[in-house]
Amino acid sequence: MKRDSRLSGVLHVLLHLAEASGPVTSEAMAKAMQTNPVVIRRLMAGLREAGFVHSEKGHGGGWAIARDLASVSLRDVYDALGAPELFALGHRTEAPGCLVEQAVNAALDDALRDAETLLLDRFGAVTLAALSVDFHARMVASGKSIDLETVHAG
Repeated sequence: MKRDSRLSGVLHVLLHLAEASGPVTSEAMAKAMQTNPVVIRRLMAGLREAGFVHSEKGHGGGWAIARDLASVSLRDVYDALGAPELFALGHRTEAPGCLVEQAVNAALDDALRDAETLLLDRFGAVTLAALSVDFHARMVASGKSIDLETVHAG
């Protein structure tokens, strides 16, 4: 089953941007994320529309965080991505004639709706600032310093 990892990737990029001392180019982010700069530019354009990042043109330009990390929740980023499906589970048949399958579908609908509400509430309670604090604690514990240019080097 293919997983949608955009939320994880976007959060990763945003936290790296927050650590940068200045704007970061799409090329540098693409290298770190092991993808194409075009993918990064497309992703960043959506984040710019949501007001999370801004871009600076010219020499020394690139992408930078546009909002305070405490003001952006995982839910905000999830919504900016277009609120992708959270679960891969679904019905065998959407409009079954079988009463057993109708009962199964109703139970699944209730459980998935409850799980989605709980997950989205949790996303709303976690900010980028909280992720940054966790990252910094991990960095201190590891004894490593983090540099976007070298942190993901194999």
